[in-house]
Amino acid sequence: MAHPWSLLLLFVGLCAVTHAYKEPKSFNYEQGVVKELSHCPGRYCGRTRLENGSWSACGACERGLRRDNRSACVECHDEPEFYDVLYLGFMGLLPLTFHLGCIDAAAKRRTFTYEVIALYGSAILEVGVAAVVTLLVTEPIGSFNIRSCKVRKLADWYPLLHNPNPNYEGKLHCTQEAVYPLYSMVFVFYTLCLMVMLTIRPVLSSKLMPNRGKSAIYSALYFLPALIVVHAIGAGLIYYSFPYMVIIMSVISNAAHFAFQLDQSMPGLLKGCVRDVRNLVILLGHWGLHAYGIIAITQLTEGVLHGSLCALVPLPALFYILTSRFTDPSNIG
Repeated sequence: MAHPWSLLLLFVGLCAVTHAYKEPKSFNYEQGVVKELSHCPGRYCGRTRLENGSWSACGACERGLRRDNRSACVECHDEPEFYDVLYLGFMGLLPLTFHLGCIDAAAKRRTFTYEVIALYGSAILEVGVAAVVTLLVTEPIGSFNIRSCKVRKLADWYPLLHNPNPNYEGKLHCTQEAVYPLYSMVFVFYTLCLMVMLTIRPVLSSKLMPNRGKSAIYSALYFLPALIVVHAIGAGLIYYSFPYMVIIMSVISNAAHFAFQLDQSMPGLLKGCVRDVRNLVILLGHWGLHAYGIIAITQLTEGVLHGSLCALVPLPALFYILTSRFTDPSNIG
């Protein structure tokens, strides 16, 4: 789990960034229920239309609604943009990557075996089932479509930090999910990942790897709650930075994977990538993540140009292989 000090620093940095824009403290507005729609202070405070035709007091809009320019709480009918879909895909790849890594570490084998492949398939199935159920229980229920509120700025992820206090007369509590449902559905997804894993994996691990398989399950019982905490605090920061995180981590993990190879010579590394199925699969996984980051950054707005950038994904691996003779400790002296 993340270190408490790192979470504290993340929260302090978040407060500093989201408070760069100060809400005006002096604001005259009509308090309580009003007959005619009038403006509300703050970014997220709005009024809800009542059954008798009047408007409620300024406050938080209900789930799935968001304040418009007139301070009326209106239902969101947007669809997730391409970048939003990539963000949700990244949040889905996180537990899957951790699962596969923990299974590989628990197996302690340098080759694929039937037992390891079966556990890999179980992890993919668990995450896939959790993702499908999450989409089905998100409005509109029973459909793979998503009705969402469009993300406009970083502050939309942290309305808790933007509750206004007009004229210092009292704070208006207008905390809501302004980025509905991009924030809440990730919590649902991680919870379902945990539930599905506890349903399927113990039975499978007890038959395939009775001694080592349980360590991967214990690891998941730590990293899934950790992912929930990180998402609760840093969802907005992750939303805007995940493409760069993917590229940086794919390059680092790619170099780390090569560094664990026993033969650090150029021919040895090349042969290991081609002859060893496990190394080839891991290498292709790194390339896929690198391409995912490039697509998320460019969003393929210029199809031919940005698509051609994906051809550069093998460069980090080639760079390591070509320069390995300069960094191999056995060549020192």
